[in-house]
Amino acid sequence: MPDETFELELTDMAHGGSAIGRHSGQVVFVPYTIPGERALVRVTGEKGRVTFAEGVQLVEASADRVFPRCPHFGPGRCGRCQWQHIAYPAQLLLKQDVLADQLARIGGFDEADVRPVKPSPLEWHYNHHMTFDVTTPDGTPRLALPSAETIRLVTIDECFILHPDLLALKDALDLNELAGVERIKLQIGTGGAPMLILTMVNEDAPELLADLPASVNLLLPDNEPVNLIGESHVRYTVGGRNFRVTAGAFFRPNVSQLEGLVSAVMDALDLGDSPAVLDLYAGVGLFAAFIAPRARLVTLVESYPPAASDADENLADFDNVDIFEGAVEDVLDALDDRYDAAVLDPPPDGLSRAALDGLLDLNVPRLVYVSADPSTLARDGKRLAAAGYRLLYVQPVDLTPQTYLVDAVAMFERK
Repeated sequence: MPDETFELELTDMAHGGSAIGRHSGQVVFVPYTIPGERALVRVTGEKGRVTFAEGVQLVEASADRVFPRCPHFGPGRCGRCQWQHIAYPAQLLLKQDVLADQLARIGGFDEADVRPVKPSPLEWHYNHHMTFDVTTPDGTPRLALPSAETIRLVTIDECFILHPDLLALKDALDLNELAGVERIKLQIGTGGAPMLILTMVNEDAPELLADLPASVNLLLPDNEPVNLIGESHVRYTVGGRNFRVTAGAFFRPNVSQLEGLVSAVMDALDLGDSPAVLDLYAGVGLFAAFIAPRARLVTLVESYPPAASDADENLADFDNVDIFEGAVEDVLDALDDRYDAAVLDPPPDGLSRAALDGLLDLNVPRLVYVSADPSTLARDGKRLAAAGYRLLYVQPVDLTPQTYLVDAVAMFERK
């Protein structure tokens, strides 16, 4: 019942960032706690055999509990981080456990080889871009992020996972000069100037002063970027290669860990003699740039036109690259090459049924699935297993310290 209080032993970590325990036949989810702790908790809601609760008092603390750095972290506050109260080595172990649990419960992979998580080189201030809402709680426009447990926005003065130069940019902005802006994405490249990407309440471009301390781009409702001031893109360096990323194009924000992610993908591909490789959801060509020197052919498929254009520039050094602009579901039907391997980097909601069916029709011997969500990896992995693939191993890669999120590289082979 709501408001009921009881003492609870937390035993496991759930996907979503809450620790769980069991009480009176119910599974109880409690955020901001750690497996191994005991806490007095208060029920906040119920759904079937699941109870949601909040911590009232910590009875027995975990040795992995640390003091959060950010004043905005905690119940009812900013929801961007969920695990600042957990020591980083323990975060990595929990992410490995949660990934293995999702693969077993959803995918049926009871004995999956889930390897230790690759730690991020940076635990703090790693995000090269972040999107803020603009809110006016007291009539003055402020930057805000979603709350952890409610639909309200939390105004942000500090952020310990944001790049230091973007913190300085945030503090330098005069939001009164950006009337009509609904959201602002702050982005910075590798050693380059920062960029603002604006989403408006309507389609009208704001009146801007030319002395803003950043390039400015407008993102229309259909995600088409419009350059207003300065550059239309930023540039990143990963593994000695340079990448242009236009406003609106996807590029993972933890640049310090991208070389580790690429390494995990290349290890899983295990390229032999001049293979043909299919790169789905290819973005600006991050993986293709490292595959192309070792392949006979690399075929990229990317649906976002500015990202496909970026990939064309980023891969201009190679003459063995084909780029198809369009939805994966549509392009797969038109491909007639035979591929030795495929890299899949879908959005967090995973592969659509049409995309999976199109991929299976190509009968690719080896698939390397780059996952941003353990539950959809498990779901899609189950579909692949039913179609004759076996999961060899999963290499988690931490791109989001202080959160429950975990990326992973999964290797599948045809039986």
